[in-house]
Amino acid sequence: MTTNSNDSMVLLGRVLIAALFLPAGIGKIAGFAGVSGLIASKGLPLAPVLAAATIALEIGASLALLAGLGTRVAAIALAVFTAVAAVVFHDFWAAPAAQAMAQQQAFFKNIGIVGGLLILAATGPGRFGVDARRRGERPAVA
Repeated sequence: MTTNSNDSMVLLGRVLIAALFLPAGIGKIAGFAGVSGLIASKGLPLAPVLAAATIALEIGASLALLAGLGTRVAAIALAVFTAVAAVVFHDFWAAPAAQAMAQQQAFFKNIGIVGGLLILAATGPGRFGVDARRRGERPAVA
């Protein structure tokens, strides 16, 4: 596979990951009280502060991934957030039997997303992003 094809796939991957987190972050703004309540229901302190931080992270890191700006840092931040969310909010091992399967699926989907984010953190943005332009890289002409 050519470098340009790899760069195109990394760009597509960045866009698809952002497509998961950006609408989630925006949606949490409208449902702020509900998000804060959910966070508080898990026994976490300062629920409104954590809700605001979650919104900022999901929106900010998604926009960074889209632009290819601070890609590795954004991917790691989202990976850590997603791993913590999986453990705290999808604790299938403690869920009632009727909810255990759905929580287990959500948990492992989150873990899979963490894997993709770690790969993105390792590979970086490819040549189609601000980070690459700052390094003086230009996309190859096909």
